[in-house]
Amino acid sequence: MSKLSPDSEPKPDALSSSYFLPSIPDPTLSRPDITMNQPVSTTIHGVSINQDHGCFAAGTDTGFRVYFSDPYRLNMRRDFDGQGGGIRLVSMLFRSNIICLVGAGNQPNKVMIWDDHEHRYLGELSFRSEVKNVKLRRDRIVVVLTQRVYVYKFMDLSMLDQIDTVVNPKGLCEVSQNAGAMIMACPGLLKGQVRVEDYGTKKTKFIIAHDSKIACIGMTMDGRFLATASCKGTLIRVFNTTDGSLLQEVRRGADRAEIYSLAFCPNAHWLAASSDKGTIHVFGLKVDSRSPTIDNLHPVPQSNRSNSNSSAMSSFKFIRGVLPKYFTSEWSVAQFRLPEGFQYLVGFGRQKNTVFVIGMDGSYYKCEFNPSRGGQMNQLEYYNFLTPADPF
Repeated sequence: MSKLSPDSEPKPDALSSSYFLPSIPDPTLSRPDITMNQPVSTTIHGVSINQDHGCFAAGTDTGFRVYFSDPYRLNMRRDFDGQGGGIRLVSMLFRSNIICLVGAGNQPNKVMIWDDHEHRYLGELSFRSEVKNVKLRRDRIVVVLTQRVYVYKFMDLSMLDQIDTVVNPKGLCEVSQNAGAMIMACPGLLKGQVRVEDYGTKKTKFIIAHDSKIACIGMTMDGRFLATASCKGTLIRVFNTTDGSLLQEVRRGADRAEIYSLAFCPNAHWLAASSDKGTIHVFGLKVDSRSPTIDNLHPVPQSNRSNSNSSAMSSFKFIRGVLPKYFTSEWSVAQFRLPEGFQYLVGFGRQKNTVFVIGMDGSYYKCEFNPSRGGQMNQLEYYNFLTPADPF
């Protein structure tokens, strides 16, 4: 094992980074059992969706599993002997063999880099406090702790940056995925503030997104657009990360809700949201995603979007400014109802106008929405991804 020194002196949270030499196996963790035998029961510690929504993963009390999201299919299952609580966080790098894992029991402060081709750990990052989230791109590893974000170079695990944040128990953080310098968004040091780091221009932008605490963020693959929701969960706002301007505001509902996930479709025409109310919402966006230049960040003609929002708001145009803001809000185009009481994540499917939903209860749904008619989505598929059940 060779120890690597970070580029800068680490703060107390960051202990060490290590890459394991190919000739030296990891002595503390056993080789995974890659058989497909189903256990009697499985506990899910966490679920995640990869960068292009092509796969999702589940950390369990025995190891982890990776699935293709659309069409749905189990891709891999890895069970570890004596893992001591299982896997809590699974962070994928698109559909590659490199996966970052964080333990649920004995090692909540370590990020383990797993190579599924070699069936072994390549390296680790150790911290004094619990790891809340891990974000990957092809050249960076971003580790989120309760009040700090660390940025590492993927090739040698050298530390490139460290950023202090407000208390961030959810590990909120998003990174761009397109070629070029990374754009990263995370909570700032103030309530309701989002910090955007552009590592290409070396500029920092602070966005006062909400009056209350940030509860969820989402980002487009190219890092140009950022969606945010507060702990109230009523309004979702979309910002331009370059200048911090507010591009659009949409309303999930009138009562408080905890937003679990925000996802842009690849062309940024649609934004999906999941919450503890058990409803998936799809909103039509008006941002122009055809060109990355600032001049093109203007509303797209409404004829290119769903008519549902415009028709819902048109009857109030003549008294806009008189009615409370609630009545002139932009509402979701399509909705899908789920059982309440579980945490769900949403992503966009490969087929046009489809979304998929994964739940902490092991549920997988694929739904289709009609951009013109709107309303309730049509359920296309259902699986329990913890059991080899037939589609519903």
